[in-house]
Amino acid sequence: DASMQIQMKWWGTKRLDYALYCPEGLSNFPAHALPHLFHASYWESADVIAFVLRQIGKFDGIPFVGSGDDKETVTFHPSQPREKWMKKRTSVKLKNVAANHRANDVIVLEGREQRLNARFMYGPLDMITLHGEKVDIHLMKDPPAGEWTFLATELTDKNGRISYTIPEQVGLGYGIYPVKMIVRGDHTSVDCYLAIVPPMTECVVFSIDGSFTASMSVTGRDPKVRAGAVDICRHWQELGYLLIYITGRPDMQQQRVVSWLSQHNFPHGLISFADGLLTDPLGHKTAYLNNLVQNHGISIVSAYGSSKDITVYANVGLRPEQIFIVGKVSKKLQSNATVLSDGYAAHLAGLQVVGGSRPAKGNARMVIPRGCFNLPGQASNPRRRSNETGLSS
Repeated sequence: DASMQIQMKWWGTKRLDYALYCPEGLSNFPAHALPHLFHASYWESADVIAFVLRQIGKFDGIPFVGSGDDKETVTFHPSQPREKWMKKRTSVKLKNVAANHRANDVIVLEGREQRLNARFMYGPLDMITLHGEKVDIHLMKDPPAGEWTFLATELTDKNGRISYTIPEQVGLGYGIYPVKMIVRGDHTSVDCYLAIVPPMTECVVFSIDGSFTASMSVTGRDPKVRAGAVDICRHWQELGYLLIYITGRPDMQQQRVVSWLSQHNFPHGLISFADGLLTDPLGHKTAYLNNLVQNHGISIVSAYGSSKDITVYANVGLRPEQIFIVGKVSKKLQSNATVLSDGYAAHLAGLQVVGGSRPAKGNARMVIPRGCFNLPGQASNPRRRSNETGLSS
């Protein structure tokens, strides 16, 4: 019985990183000088053997049992066959370059316009834009195992973008719906979610860069995850809150970041990236959250980030006791937030005591997916990892 309780509280049966002991002397070393052994996420592999192999072999991406047989092709067959490109030059431009399509998740109040936006680009650093080509848009009405409904075909503009408003007769009620947009010419695709929410939907916001990564930025090969970060997200998810992940990173990094969240078993949430390379990522985060609060009735209960996010959260109207910050915070900002100086495990213990946190009110009208960042129909194998290229390969 005791072991069952531990398994409920931990993520899966094999995790060892719940709150790693780290001798104080070690925390004074520069992060890059520490051997990989001390990094929390190395304890987070699916089993101890994989962990040992990584230490000895210095290679990433150990193949997991079953990872080959449940790729998304099993769950989705495009109903529109591939066609010749609309423009003759397209096939020449796209020779030997990988797709890097992206689409932000959409959160809308019921009754508001349900508008999907996506951008279709190829090659490292977005060298090639998909211009004037067909994209088929599909939506799953009854997730996680429903049928895909074909909605429409749109042509990309000169910037590789499409924008599509879902017609009212599609008749979607409250819920979080997977969307798949497929390029007709080569069947590359991008996935996102459309969340249609009731008024006063309660959310918890996480800024990916500051609050989850314990080492170099998400652009690095595989930044280490802070011990206990996953458990905090999981705690709020289990109380029924909608999780929103925000980042000021450019959307060209979307596949990589989602792949990283998936690899580290972060619970499913809705993600917002900056549109292109912004000079003011904090302003972008503020505008994004303000729009949700003012126009879509979202109620933010708690928000997590690093010290640079304090002003973002304060500008959205959050009080210091709702703002949780990890990492260093300057003296003058400390009174503006709750600084988690003892790390996530101690914070989680505080949230779990009576009165520490309450279940979400009013979110029960909406089915919030409880899984991780796997695509619909892939939850059957919790040990499956996405490959290096990201989820929408």
